[in-house]
Amino acid sequence: MANISAAMVKELREKTGAGMMDCKQALNEANGDMEAAVDWLRKKGLSKAAKKAGRVAAEGLVAVESAGHHAAILEVNSETDFVARNDQFQAFAREAAKVALMGDGSIPSLEAAHFPGEKTTVKDRLQELIATIGENMTLRRVDKIELKQGVIASYIHSPIREGLGKIGVLVALESKGDVDLLSTLGRQIAMHVSAMNPVAVDGESIPADVIEREKQILREKNAGKPANVLEKIVESGLKSYYKEVTLLEQPSVHPDHAGKSIAQVLKEAEGKAGGPIKLTRFVRYGLGDGIEKGEGPDFATEVASMAR
Repeated sequence: MANISAAMVKELREKTGAGMMDCKQALNEANGDMEAAVDWLRKKGLSKAAKKAGRVAAEGLVAVESAGHHAAILEVNSETDFVARNDQFQAFAREAAKVALMGDGSIPSLEAAHFPGEKTTVKDRLQELIATIGENMTLRRVDKIELKQGVIASYIHSPIREGLGKIGVLVALESKGDVDLLSTLGRQIAMHVSAMNPVAVDGESIPADVIEREKQILREKNAGKPANVLEKIVESGLKSYYKEVTLLEQPSVHPDHAGKSIAQVLKEAEGKAGGPIKLTRFVRYGLGDGIEKGEGPDFATEVASMAR
């Protein structure tokens, strides 16, 4: 049996809102596996969280950069928040995001790229920064969006500098419509994405294994009911799940769109924009998503391993 620590119980309780003893039992049943314990609580109807909450954040910065119909988003991790406030670190994150605009949206491409007019690669510059500041850092993840026509809106929540913060979002709106209106609308939707953290644009965009996992949870939670009733429950449960986690079905958090889903907001904006609007893609980076912060010097190693 796995050794279940008080810290593990506390983390699971924060994720799910379940009672302490229930969390301890779930971790024992799951042999210490945090995600399996979340599922166990949901199957038992003990989890108050409808979806997995974010894990403890690593330190560092998220940077966004855009130019015309190209935009990039980058996460650079550091061991401490102190380094994230360092001017050199911030300058590196901004410049690396600009370089990412010219790449293919992958870490290897970004690491090998040169800064404009220099022989120094992004990877070399990062190594120099590590040597200068004396703390481990890593390029954790990068993404890029390209659009033939329309607008790619960007948003940084509570920026510490222009284009830098702990939550960054890109939203692509494909349209021949009015650019100013699309820019305003795109930023509003990006703010919504920042707050609500949807998992996909729509139900069809959710990976099959994620949908199957939800179905299995619903089936086990309602075990014992007749097959025809059970399938109706599963179907209804999936509809509720889609409304919760897919961007187009989520109710907008922006006060200008109160009571309307993002899909409705887009549809209503088409008349003013002068043409159809299609939300083709979004990317949201929350600093440290999915990284468990350890206690002590091993954290830097964990951050580095997550980047590969």
